[in-house]
Amino acid sequence: MSRFTRTARSLAALAAVASVGLTGCASSSDAAVSAGTKEDPIVIGIVSSGESYWKTFQDKAAEAGITVELKNFSDYQLPNQGLADGDLDLNEFQHLQFLADFNVKTGNDLVPVGATAVYPLDLYSTKVTDIADIPEGAEVAVPNDASNQARALLVLQDAGLVTLKDGGTSFSTPADVVADKSKVTVTALKADQTPAALGDPKVYAAIVNNDYVPNLPAESQKPVYTTDADSTANDPYINIFVSRKADAGNATFKKLVELYHQSAITDGVIEASGGTGVIKDNTPAELQDILATIEKNQKAQG
Repeated sequence: MSRFTRTARSLAALAAVASVGLTGCASSSDAAVSAGTKEDPIVIGIVSSGESYWKTFQDKAAEAGITVELKNFSDYQLPNQGLADGDLDLNEFQHLQFLADFNVKTGNDLVPVGATAVYPLDLYSTKVTDIADIPEGAEVAVPNDASNQARALLVLQDAGLVTLKDGGTSFSTPADVVADKSKVTVTALKADQTPAALGDPKVYAAIVNNDYVPNLPAESQKPVYTTDADSTANDPYINIFVSRKADAGNATFKKLVELYHQSAITDGVIEASGGTGVIKDNTPAELQDILATIEKNQKAQG
C-alpha cells in the first residue's frame, strides 16, 4: 500500500476479518517495556509483512541488540486496539488522520513516536500538462470517500485551484469550496471513477489514487500537480510508529525509529510504494501537535 494513499485497499480492509489474531502478550501501558530481548521481544503490529523491507528492519534491529516480532493484520482496526489492550508494543501501518479517528471514536490516547513516510495524492489530466492551462470554471474530479475527499480538496487548494472555507481541514467537503474565490468547480465521484471522468470534455483534471493511475492513458500518468511532501496539506497523512501514551518516551522505541530511517530500509519503503513514497522525519512533538489539531477538528464535527 502506498499505505494510506492506497486508500481503496485500506477502506476495503476496514471491513475485513483479521487473518491473524492477536497472540502473545507484550508489556502493559503502565509497565516498562523491555529492551527487546529474545525472551521478551518488541512486538510491532503491521499490515504489510510481505514487504521485504520489514525483514531488513528486523535484521538491523537484531544487529543493534533488539529483537523485533512482527504481527501482521488484515483488519486495519485491530493493530490500534491490540496496542491499546497491551497485546502490542508498537504499530506502524497508519497515518495521523486514521489514528485521530481511532482515538476520538474509542476514547483512547495512542501517540505517534516517529514518522515514516507520506504518500502524495496527485492531480492528473488528459487535456493539459500544466495546471496554469486549466480554464476558469472547469470541473475537477475528486474521490468521494472519507479518507480521500478532504485530502483531495486540500491538494486543490495547495495548487491554487480552490479556496476552502476557513482554510480547510482534513474534514472539508465540496460544500466548503468558496465558489467566488475558486478557479474550478469540484465533482466528487467514487475513487475508481475519477480516471474515467477525464473523458468528459468539461473535466480538465482529477485527483487519482495511486491504485488507479495505471487506468490513465500512458501519456497522462505523470501528474500535472503534486504537493510538496512538506506541505501542511500532507501533514494529516504522515505515516507513523505509534505507542501507548505511557510508553512515548521509551528509548528502545526511539532507537527503532532511527533504525527505520537507515537507507537499507527506506530504499525498500520507497520501492514498495512504486517510487511515490517520501520519507519523513518529523519529531514526536511535531506529530503530536498535528494529531491534536486533527482530533480537535474531528470532535468539532460532532
